[in-house]
Amino acid sequence: MQDPERIHAILDEAPVCHVGFTVDGQPFVIPTLHGRRGDRLYLHGAKASRLLKHAAAGLPLCVTATLVDGLVLARSVFHHSMNYRSVVLFGTGRQLESDGEKLEALAAISDHLLPGRWNDARLPTRKELDATSVIEVKIDEATAKMRTGGPKDDEADYALPHWAGVLPLRTVAGPPEPDPLRKADVPLPSYLGSR
Repeated sequence: MQDPERIHAILDEAPVCHVGFTVDGQPFVIPTLHGRRGDRLYLHGAKASRLLKHAAAGLPLCVTATLVDGLVLARSVFHHSMNYRSVVLFGTGRQLESDGEKLEALAAISDHLLPGRWNDARLPTRKELDATSVIEVKIDEATAKMRTGGPKDDEADYALPHWAGVLPLRTVAGPPEPDPLRKADVPLPSYLGSR
């Protein structure tokens, strides 16, 4: 794996990954939540999931994660681009069987969604745990790609009267919205208070 620190940082920041796989010659790409601990990526879902059945069989997967940092607007539409950070990894899945392994992986996924949430919510019941497939993908073969900076126009285009530059983009959490079906007012968790 090239540049594991950068690969891990992108996977940890990306809220969603996309998992590609092929069944009977038909390609599929499914967006999903994920979590990571060390060189292991975790995925979860219903036991009936086509993706998780494929992964549990040890068949090949392609996992991607992308963070878009800005739109790059050049003077020429030909040179428009995007600043981004992305990871592509290839591997095979292994279904986790023991409760300990599954709970550790589910904690990684939950805390990836929002750090601290695993310890601030009800843990899975026996029935929920039995109905959930959890897959571990060892990150062996992975690559990170990124683009930064401004537009790269043709020299003659720099004199054109068109605005050029970067429109930065970022994901920002809005104010928390309590569940309208709540039975009691519960104080806002500290991990949500600074959002």
